[in-house]
Amino acid sequence: MSYEMIPVGHGNFVARARLIAVVTSDSAPARRLIQDARDRFSLIDATGGRKTQSVLVMDSDHVVISAIKPESLQLGCGDKEDDNDE
Repeated sequence: MSYEMIPVGHGNFVARARLIAVVTSDSAPARRLIQDARDRFSLIDATGGRKTQSVLVMDSDHVVISAIKPESLQLGCGDKEDDNDE
């Protein structure tokens, strides 16, 4: 089985098929999500010591924090959808 990987910064990658959502870390609910994951020992810190820009929620109930903005992560995904809707 092979997964398409998404770069989340500093040489770290997540499997695209396992990703549920990518949200900004600015809001209070996102901060609570990070703290809850930290308390459950299911937080994966991929920031490399930099400021958290995005929060990735995985289907395994893990939460990955990244120093890359959500918009940049989307560009790194390389959308597989057809862009013929013009």
